[in-house]
Amino acid sequence: MSDSPVADRPGLRERKKARTKAAIQEAALRLFGEQGYENTTVEQIADAAEVSPSTFFRYFGSKEDVVLYDALDPILIGAFRAQPPELGPVQAMRAAMRQVFLGLGQSYIEEMSVRGRLVYQVPELREAMVNDMIRTSTLFAQEIALRVGRPPDDFEVRVFTGAIMGALLAGLLPAMLEEHPDYMKSVEPVFDFLEKGMPI
Repeated sequence: MSDSPVADRPGLRERKKARTKAAIQEAALRLFGEQGYENTTVEQIADAAEVSPSTFFRYFGSKEDVVLYDALDPILIGAFRAQPPELGPVQAMRAAMRQVFLGLGQSYIEEMSVRGRLVYQVPELREAMVNDMIRTSTLFAQEIALRVGRPPDDFEVRVFTGAIMGALLAGLLPAMLEEHPDYMKSVEPVFDFLEKGMPI
């Protein structure tokens, strides 16, 4: 580690931001569990996380964002990019998810389940999740386009990406409702089905 505070500052700042964001989300999920999503205010979340409401809004735009935020997107994208170029997009996605999901700690998996159950139970969160899925699909469409050598707005790339995202959601949703889910066990059959061309 460098002794220079200037050199260290960006890394320390980013780590502090990540800790603050995680603390806010953890406090929010705890309060949602204790008193319900609808009965929990931003002010209560900020107080439980020992931050001001204005700090809350620097990290999250709304209560919905606290539930929907997931740090895995950039990690999954990085793992997807790192897969060998000879792998097709479905095989590369499968390998990336194995790499990332098998490395998750149990506490993070349980947190994902808590958030998944909230989305399933609260109508306004389901509506917000649609926008979040559009954002995630756009990110992965760009990555899939790079892998297959097409523009990200290519019709087949967009439809292909949407099919993968929808299939993964269908496979993961039942697992999210379990107390101790095994996410890879849930998505492996999804990838088997995708690789067969989804015959039905």
